[in-house]
Amino acid sequence: MPHVPDAEIITIGDELLYGQVIDTNSAFMGQELGKLGIRVRQITSVSDRADEIVQALDAARTRAQVVLITGGLGPTKDDLTKNILTDYFHTELVLNEASLRDVEAIFARFNRPMLEVNRQQAYLPASCTPVRNVVGTAPGMWFEEQGVVFVSMPGVPFEMKRMMTDTVLPRLKRHFRTPPIEHIVVQTVGLGESFLASTIAAWEDALPANMKLAYLPYLGGVRLRLTGSDDGQPDLRGRMQARMPELRALLGDYIFAEGEVPLEAAVGQLLLERGLTLGTAESCTGGYIAHKLTSVPGSSRYFLGSIISYHNDIKIKELNVSPESLATHGAVSEEVVRQMAEGARQRLGVDVALATSGIAGPDGGTEEKPVGTFWLAYADEHQTVARKISFNRGRQLNIEYATTSILNLLRQSLPQR
Repeated sequence: MPHVPDAEIITIGDELLYGQVIDTNSAFMGQELGKLGIRVRQITSVSDRADEIVQALDAARTRAQVVLITGGLGPTKDDLTKNILTDYFHTELVLNEASLRDVEAIFARFNRPMLEVNRQQAYLPASCTPVRNVVGTAPGMWFEEQGVVFVSMPGVPFEMKRMMTDTVLPRLKRHFRTPPIEHIVVQTVGLGESFLASTIAAWEDALPANMKLAYLPYLGGVRLRLTGSDDGQPDLRGRMQARMPELRALLGDYIFAEGEVPLEAAVGQLLLERGLTLGTAESCTGGYIAHKLTSVPGSSRYFLGSIISYHNDIKIKELNVSPESLATHGAVSEEVVRQMAEGARQRLGVDVALATSGIAGPDGGTEEKPVGTFWLAYADEHQTVARKISFNRGRQLNIEYATTSILNLLRQSLPQR
């Protein structure tokens, strides 16, 4: 059987430790390495200090056969990684002509003069194999020493991702001859992790030893990832797929997609299949539903627009909400949210409309309607459906949960073809 290495990720930069920059690089690398069957054993973040970077490298090589490093490759004085690695591997910096041509091409493309500090970025440790950077000026570096592969990449996410995709991942697969591994992802919404696990417990217990199920909860739902590893038998993916009908039967409508498909893309596909257009009327969510819907490429084919009726006057003027309903029941009520959805459908000229009204917090709640109280509504030409939810985990999470809930309401309420 081919050897499957362990990996460690080292991220470098004071900005990560201060919380000024969120580390999204590690998540991406972990996901992509997992597809090769390479498990990340540890993620370490260190400051822009030579001694701490060296300590992290020394520790990583005792635990892993792949060490991926991001950050510190820019042209400024606080970018120390290249010089540290040069010393660490007892080598010297030499001009790499191919890297220099790439740097020159970047500046020529943008019609900007290249400075000497940028030219210096083409100087690389003599013992490394350069990793081409086609979207930035800092080349990556691949080292091999005593059975451990070290790869240094820029901290800029789009540069690192391009290097990983184009060069690093394919080379790791060839270098370690990683065995076949397959993943099947099932997306669920509306069922908590513990209830979901209980529902499919017998199915999970019956999985063979080379198939493992992971629960990946998110706000409002759970991603299920079935991972199959090579057991020497043919058609691994086919054997995994053969177990899916039973899972679908157990979970039914809680499954909204298979694969890495977000809920907003799944409901968009339903609208396309049914030839329906959508609009939204948002109060407490403040346009977040529209943002999620329009984050999907091609959403203009079904999403026409939104009315953010944050103030009651806008609800009255733009959505034809009754002043009497507002006075009697308040903005956060079934009566008002129904009128908002129906008004949006008429005002925007769409087949289907969604509406939200709630108390996102942190204040504004009452004993009758505490923070985290939301009314959601769906309207089409045949029906208007309203639903109340209660969820309070802070303003932003409240808004996100309400958005997930109403997209699920849309999915469940759309007319069949």
